[in-house]
Amino acid sequence: MVHHLGVLPLGWFRAAGSGRVKKAMTDDLEEMHQLIAHSLRKLVGAVTAMAVGLTYLASVDWRMALVTAVVPAAMLAAYRVAMRSMSAHLSRLAAATGRINTTVVEYADGITVVKTFGGGGTALGRFEDAVAEHTEAMRVWVAETRISSALSRLLACEPAVLAAVLAAGAPLVASGGLPAADLPPFLIVGIGLPTPIVPAIQGGQGLRQGRMAATGIDALLSREPLPEPAAPRIPAGHRIEFDRVSFSYDGTTDAISDVTAVCEPGTVTALVGPSGAGKSTIASLLPRFYDVTGGAIRIGGADVREIPAGVLLSSMSLVFQDVALLRDTVTENIRVGRPDADLRDVRRAAEAAQIHDVIERLPDGYGTVLGTDGAGLSGGERQRLTIARAILSDAPVVILDEATAALDPDSQDAVQEALSTLAAGKTVLVIAHRLHTVRGADQIVVLDGGRVAETGVHDDLIARDGLYARMWRAQRNGADT
Repeated sequence: MVHHLGVLPLGWFRAAGSGRVKKAMTDDLEEMHQLIAHSLRKLVGAVTAMAVGLTYLASVDWRMALVTAVVPAAMLAAYRVAMRSMSAHLSRLAAATGRINTTVVEYADGITVVKTFGGGGTALGRFEDAVAEHTEAMRVWVAETRISSALSRLLACEPAVLAAVLAAGAPLVASGGLPAADLPPFLIVGIGLPTPIVPAIQGGQGLRQGRMAATGIDALLSREPLPEPAAPRIPAGHRIEFDRVSFSYDGTTDAISDVTAVCEPGTVTALVGPSGAGKSTIASLLPRFYDVTGGAIRIGGADVREIPAGVLLSSMSLVFQDVALLRDTVTENIRVGRPDADLRDVRRAAEAAQIHDVIERLPDGYGTVLGTDGAGLSGGERQRLTIARAILSDAPVVILDEATAALDPDSQDAVQEALSTLAAGKTVLVIAHRLHTVRGADQIVVLDGGRVAETGVHDDLIARDGLYARMWRAQRNGADT
């Protein structure tokens, strides 16, 4: 399952939500474990015990065996009535459980935002609504089955069997139709017949729940991964071409349309434009987190869809807005893309990213284990740590999505210099909102509404007095203010 998750399109995770993944990886797997390790054993053991017991009693006296079997049979009939709509109720409960999982994960992941903006009531409200739905689903089921369920439990108790055996056996013994010595087996073995029924019922329920869990797991495993090329190609160089590229998240509205651009090796290409213009979408298409819906993206003359995923991703260093740190040492976090790098290279990359001094101040330096909160690192420091990753990996293609957005002014210039060094001989694609950070780029592609509005260098774009020039003046005026 983990391997399959690793080859699914990134868009699936955004659409499905982390709660669905959590349910499949924990709840559904636990149900499958219960089915295989416990429920089947209980079901087989219970059925075997009842079959052996009834066979023995039938060999003693078939009439009394029939009487003894009536009570468990009536109990099973009442249970069947109680569980006649079990599948529908379990489906509703499973859906409610999925909502609970999703809201819990969202609340935990966004706890900082929730507390900062006082959104605890709204976030908790969604969780409480999900719990209320689960409670209502259970209440409806219990209300529907309370009588038949109570009757089945009443019939499953030993006194019910004892009453039936005595009611039928005593007259037969008194009339001579049944030897007195044949009655005790029914009082001993017969009374115990209902005992395996509850485990059998639990096993049956486990079988149903396991079947539903298997359906959920199968739905995950049946999700189509991004297809691997039938005739793989290896790129001849690292020249990037966007050839009339279009892409839609929902299949109806294009996020980008007819984008054409060329990024030469050893140059920096900056993608700029208003929010929602499609900059990050393009950055996601290049490593094939999604497949284009129109046109083609080529690296070294090879369509990215024809390049094996391992080869494609190993040729890129990715630094996105959302920083992801591993629960591991600082050293291992930096050399994710180059596991064989020695500590000297790790330190050199950290120095180039202006994060070495910060690491040295951590409790165990480069050996400090980072938790989910980054071991106290600030947002800018966490971002610089991922920049160190990119520098160390030394991949020929570098994608920086707002890589300097969280940096303070004191370190921003130094990091820009490090990134300039990193760009030597490499193809660099930079997505930026702060135009002054990319004014020295070899090429600036201005996007507007998912389309290319302008292309050129900073001075030329300013002279054209188009969208880029208006954005530049607006940011300068904002900075002056």
